[in-house]
Amino acid sequence: MTPTGRDAVMVDRDDLGVATISINRPDRMNALDHPTVCALVEIISEQSLDPDTRVIVLAGEGGAFTTGADLQAIRDGAGTDEAPSPEATMTSAAELVRAVLTAPVPVIAAVNGPAAGVGVSLALASDLVLMSDDAYLLFAFTNIGLMPDGGASVLLPAAVGRSVASRMLLRGDAVAAAEAQQVGLALDVLPAADLRPAAATLARRLARGPRRALELTKKSVTGATLAELDAALAREHEGQCELLVSDDFAEGVASILEKRRPDFS
Repeated sequence: MTPTGRDAVMVDRDDLGVATISINRPDRMNALDHPTVCALVEIISEQSLDPDTRVIVLAGEGGAFTTGADLQAIRDGAGTDEAPSPEATMTSAAELVRAVLTAPVPVIAAVNGPAAGVGVSLALASDLVLMSDDAYLLFAFTNIGLMPDGGASVLLPAAVGRSVASRMLLRGDAVAAAEAQQVGLALDVLPAADLRPAAATLARRLARGPRRALELTKKSVTGATLAELDAALAREHEGQCELLVSDDFAEGVASILEKRRPDFS
């Protein structure tokens, strides 16, 4: 059975206080069901507020970073008491991004494969992004009848500008690692075997730095570039709650699981 909740998240902290938080659902390409998103929020918050933590590294086990929402879990749970409401889904996505952005320590995303949907938001919310050369960012929201969420509607334009962000989001593009680096979404692109060691080296370099100075630097940069975060999350919440119960989203989920083109209304 695929682990869920805290069982789906691995945590390791080294002697310098580098906490590596890994999503461990490789049989689902680390797709996130609601309990796992909630667990990630809790664990990131716990680790970031621990005075012994100096840096956080976010990673995915197996061949993916995270492919976003677990569409199989959504379809299996549709109409049942276990299915989270659209409001709960949007609230947890916003809390996940906030947990990363407000962490008082630097957060590094080690993107080792596909990052899609809210998985892209998780990477973009991180302070530094490293990618393996076979990884990509998939802005898949419109491909399944949804709009960007997890703050992607402000995180992406803040990083690449309105024109490039509109292209990526409206077309549902997959952005290869090389292009991600070119437009400023990734700090570095490395062979897959070198990604985790490179992330560890960068994290340990930061861990040796002045914790309070790094915290205030991060806070200042976030405040300067993401002043519209609250408004963006509110817009995403309202719009996505409408779309999550739409026929187009149901068709988008079905088309992905059935490996066919969607037929939107």
